[in-house]
Amino acid sequence: MKTLAFLSFMLSAAVALNAQTTGIPKPPGVEVLKFSWNKERLGWERDPFNGTNENFHEMRVRARNEKRISDAKGNNPAEVNKLERDARADEAIIESKRRKGPPRYAFLYKVSVKNTSAKAIKEIDWDYVFFDAATGQELGRRQFTHTERISPGKSKELSLLIPAPPTQRISVYSLGKKERDGLDEQIILVRVLYADGTIWQRP
Repeated sequence: MKTLAFLSFMLSAAVALNAQTTGIPKPPGVEVLKFSWNKERLGWERDPFNGTNENFHEMRVRARNEKRISDAKGNNPAEVNKLERDARADEAIIESKRRKGPPRYAFLYKVSVKNTSAKAIKEIDWDYVFFDAATGQELGRRQFTHTERISPGKSKELSLLIPAPPTQRISVYSLGKKERDGLDEQIILVRVLYADGTIWQRP
């Protein structure tokens, strides 16, 4: 009797699993072989003779503040004091950005894929997704499109260098030794365009 009940349970589970997976599209015929990201140092060095030069945006902010203060003088001392404080705050922000300088690093995202289908691939949309290893919360997602012909049975590495880091935890200004700690990574294939015009789209 117990054996019969167990077999009945297994049959029910198989039917339920089949019902759940029937509506899922077939795999796109693309196998992800490996993936990685690297922090790349930009070929930038601060010009010591250009550190205090005022750019157009900074000049416009300064001129705007000076005009507001000039227009308010003689009318309302409290308003003048407020505008002067605002101007000093703007100057502090500009100086902070000037000391920090432009980003020193960009990020190279790579994935190697193999075409396991019988059709040539023309284009692939893929996401590089980053999760908190402890909670599973998504921390960052980089979305890419590559127009690359990949013949059946062939493999190819797709890569792109962009200024956006994997997550906000990772600095574009400095190189941290433990930036990868606590991160889980995953490649999600979103869309595959085949050379014959057919498309696989992730639901």
